[in-house]
Amino acid sequence: MQKQLLSLTAIIALSFTFLTGCSNDPDPAPKSKTELLSQGTWRFSTATSGGTDISGALQACIKDNIYTFVALGTGTMDEGATKCNGGDPQTNPFTWNFTSNETVLHVSTVLFPGGSNDFTVVSISETQLIVSQVITIGTPQTVIVTFIH
Repeated sequence: MQKQLLSLTAIIALSFTFLTGCSNDPDPAPKSKTELLSQGTWRFSTATSGGTDISGALQACIKDNIYTFVALGTGTMDEGATKCNGGDPQTNPFTWNFTSNETVLHVSTVLFPGGSNDFTVVSISETQLIVSQVITIGTPQTVIVTFIH
């Protein structure tokens, strides 16, 4: 009798553990592009053109900038440790928004010399933002820029 009671108790405990461990809750909704963009600061990682890494061609004072996007469409660019022009303020505010069905990121300030205010969003995730833009330094070229948290 004691063996049966012990076996029954073990079965009930295992069943309870199994049933409470499996949740019927649906997966949380994926984060929107706005949520992903505004969840932290972004730093330059790489730049490529035609599959070639051109990161070395960018000035250090551009590559160390830190970008913060706020969900309400505002943001801040921090010059980082190196300023291109010593007289520039350490931080500069900007506004931003998505256009074209969230495929284009429009920023009120030009982030790269020879570039424009609009970036095509290649991909965005919890840790990486990849955008492309035509930059004209000599000849126009499409540059893919990766930012990371």
